[in-house]
Amino acid sequence: MNEQKIEELSILQKNVANLSAQKQQFVTQLAEFDSALKSLDDTESAYKIIGNIMIKSSKEELKKDITKKIEILEVRIRSFEKQESKLKEKSESLQKEIMSEMNEKNSNEK
Repeated sequence: MNEQKIEELSILQKNVANLSAQKQQFVTQLAEFDSALKSLDDTESAYKIIGNIMIKSSKEELKKDITKKIEILEVRIRSFEKQESKLKEKSESLQKEIMSEMNEKNSNEK
């Protein structure tokens, strides 16, 4: 029973690490979009990349597009944070349970 819980704890911790890495990718993208949005204010002409082609576009259209992408990323990041928090709580609870069982076992062996 204890080995199953230790294995489950290991899996939970790996899942937390994976979620954290994925969330970090979205945070990086968010920073890039924020930077792009700020850069649009300082430029006269704007371009949009579609596939391998750069097409001139209106600043307003690009701002709307980037703002929409930022909103989507923020929702995804919040979702990852909630999932990460739940997994961390479950992991901590399981870790306490395992430690408690190990302490009980050690007390009974003495």
